[in-house]
Amino acid sequence: MKVTGSIVTYNSGDDIKKCISSILRYTEDIDFSLYVSDNCSTDDTVDIVRGSFPEVKLLQNEKNGGFGYGHNKVISRVKSDYHVVINPDIELRENTIKKLCDYLEEHPDVGMVSPKTLNPDGSEQFLPKTDPSFAYVVISKFPGMKHLRRRYTRQDERFDAPAEVESCSGCFFVARTKALKELRGFDRRFYMYFEDADISRRMRAKGYRLIFHPETSVVHDWHRDNTRSLRGIRIFLNSMIKYFGKWRKDRK
Repeated sequence: MKVTGSIVTYNSGDDIKKCISSILRYTEDIDFSLYVSDNCSTDDTVDIVRGSFPEVKLLQNEKNGGFGYGHNKVISRVKSDYHVVINPDIELRENTIKKLCDYLEEHPDVGMVSPKTLNPDGSEQFLPKTDPSFAYVVISKFPGMKHLRRRYTRQDERFDAPAEVESCSGCFFVARTKALKELRGFDRRFYMYFEDADISRRMRAKGYRLIFHPETSVVHDWHRDNTRSLRGIRIFLNSMIKYFGKWRKDRK
């Protein structure tokens, strides 16, 4: 079983050392290769990767093309059975990658699988598990509408065993490399946001099931919310319009 993984970085110097160290520590018992795809960082990200982790394959992209662009640079070149999409603010505390790959080995109809995601304090980080809708994405942010977010993340359901979902979060998932290549990776129209919902939907359209696996976890130190800036809000709205325009025929 050959496994590859990719981290897309942009000025990720504060996170990348902890992220890579944890991944390498918990993949020592599998045939694993890690790539860092850097989108023109202006901080010390590249120096940290090159100086501290010579075993990591570093790609220095010619532009900051966004999340999917950076991962596609890796997906297009790897030859593996399974590929892991990893955010730079992820930390492993157990052999999550092997557990998820083993699950894919045992379930050939599953295309993507994501683990439980935790905050650094150990509490669960409830991420979307269904397709986005206008109500889930926009109306849920208004006072009195938090129940929509809970429905979007299926927060009120109890997951004691792997369960089928509609969407896997782009902060961390494992997918069949063959399936990712069939899809030609992430849709390049999405600079950031909604690309994970889109690839999840396209994966399902190919006949694959998507699974949320609560018996293993990752830590997501989610401290950079880009939607707090005007630029981030513009990117979010642009991606939302593209997503709903693309999937309008099947929209809830």
